[in-house]
Amino acid sequence: MRTALFTLLATSAAVAQERAPAPATDAYAPPAAAAPAQLQINGYADIGFAVAQGDGTSFAPGDTRIPADYGADTFATAVNSRGDVASTDSRGRFVNGFLPRSMGIGGQPSFLLNTFDVDLKYVPANAPLLLFGRLQFLPRYGGAGNETRVLVEQAFARIIPFSSQELALSLGKFDSVFGIEYLENEANLRTNVTPSLIARYTTGQSLGIKAFYRVQIPALWAALSLNAAATNGGTLVETLSPPDLSLSGRPIGSARLGFELNLPALELKLGVSGMYGPRNDQHGVQVRQRAAGADVRLVIGGLSLSAEGVIISQDQGGADKSNGLGPETVVSAFDARGAYATLAYGMPLSDGAFRKLTPYARYEQRHAQFEGFSAYTVQRVTLGGRLDLWDELIAKAEVLLNGELSGLPKVANNVFTSSFVYSF
Repeated sequence: MRTALFTLLATSAAVAQERAPAPATDAYAPPAAAAPAQLQINGYADIGFAVAQGDGTSFAPGDTRIPADYGADTFATAVNSRGDVASTDSRGRFVNGFLPRSMGIGGQPSFLLNTFDVDLKYVPANAPLLLFGRLQFLPRYGGAGNETRVLVEQAFARIIPFSSQELALSLGKFDSVFGIEYLENEANLRTNVTPSLIARYTTGQSLGIKAFYRVQIPALWAALSLNAAATNGGTLVETLSPPDLSLSGRPIGSARLGFELNLPALELKLGVSGMYGPRNDQHGVQVRQRAAGADVRLVIGGLSLSAEGVIISQDQGGADKSNGLGPETVVSAFDARGAYATLAYGMPLSDGAFRKLTPYARYEQRHAQFEGFSAYTVQRVTLGGRLDLWDELIAKAEVLLNGELSGLPKVANNVFTSSFVYSF
């Protein structure tokens, strides 16, 4: 099964979303040099409804191994585009910080205010600059009752130094450059509701410097691109690698080399990515992590295919783990690999309220091993649909069918989730 999935990765592909809601660098195109100064305020509200089987976690009843998060896929019961899960309640068992954020609904069906997002973009009149900030308000129910976390997800300045070259330099906090799934981080851009099983390794934001360069090859209707960054937290999500401060005092390097073919009736994009540097969930300079990935996208008319795979390895460190989620202590060695493949078909409906209907399906596997624990393999089948209403509303619904293939006890942890995204 693993071989077949990686074969699919190498031979098929394409992002399961509308054609180019976000360019290859991120969700905003470089400003025109002659454009007047302007401040734009945009954003969205993501309202959801979800229910998960069991207690909303992947912790198996009766499994007494600790750390508890080393013997379960705690990210499996995702309910929104941020990858927040229904619950991370381990029933008092010790966990060592390999956890996502939680919505705290357990196994109860509930309406959710997933995200209220405000984007600020400023384009000066007389400089090839773009200033961008993204604030996300995250109402949650925690130990003290209702709480609201305010997250500065992105804040960067970008300069286009040469009008004759597709070169962009960014400084600040920005999306990952690894792979392709980061292009769908936001609920208003993502075709489906939830991120993949490997998104935790590739879609995190981090603070540092980034460069994007692209060379067009007009005779071939093609282009080559390089996206590279040196950052604090690397490409992992913030719950696994804190992005806003370098704990090790050394940057983490990441990059993607891409090729794109843009024919009138077909778009094909291929990429290879890498990441190397110290783990930023601890302080040891010599405690390293490394990752490699490949991605493919294909768009033919309304049909889109995408596939992406990643291999990641992290060294063992000392007893100084730090990610702000609890009393974790041990920096355990860790190895994982995984991949997903997504198929979607966008069907135009009308020029009225019902604009487009997009059914989609995704298959994925993830194989992982923590130090001192047996290796395990999990899979997920995601089935769902997206309905675009006017230009401001998106309605999505999907089911996540999670399964333990080997190395883990069986647990009932399937999820139904939905998302209603209002953009402004």
